[in-house]
Amino acid sequence: MAAYPLHVAAGNDDVAAIEQLISGGAETDARDSSGATALLVATRANKVRAAQALIAAGADVNAKDNISDSAYLYAGARGHLEILKLALAHGADLASTNRYGGTALIPAAERGHVQTVRTLIEAGVDVDHINNLGWTALLEAIILGSGGKQHQQIVDALLAAGANPNLADREGVTPLAHARSHGYREIENRLRAAGAR
Repeated sequence: MAAYPLHVAAGNDDVAAIEQLISGGAETDARDSSGATALLVATRANKVRAAQALIAAGADVNAKDNISDSAYLYAGARGHLEILKLALAHGADLASTNRYGGTALIPAAERGHVQTVRTLIEAGVDVDHINNLGWTALLEAIILGSGGKQHQQIVDALLAAGANPNLADREGVTPLAHARSHGYREIENRLRAAGAR
């Protein structure tokens, strides 16, 4: 990948260089060979100061790279909460989807990012969005999650936000059946309390 000065500065969290490059005419949303903008580079490295500087200069939080990642989607998926909040405050497209057809909420739920899930729910992301695999955030939290405290809290947050506890996957397997097959008794109990069948 060719080195783009703004991308390098973003990856190094070098705000002074970012500001100098932009004032010198660097294109804020220029893309490298992977299609990434400097903001996406900063987001991948969780460089909050660089992300702040780029967003303040007008960087597009929804600009996607060649594999359909954007700063907003990546921050949500990886639990980079500060950058996620910046993206949400600066026009993040809540309906935007990744290469798997999922919103930022789905991978956040899978990976156990409790506060990220809560933040996305509060922002208004559709809790029952179905990705290309036929899974919602609730299904993904159960199928790919650990069943531990973090995933239990995520299930609680999703159910409290109105997630449908009976939305089955493409094979007709419900969240309750998945929880049972994984031996996630605490999650089973939460689902039953929410009316799961």
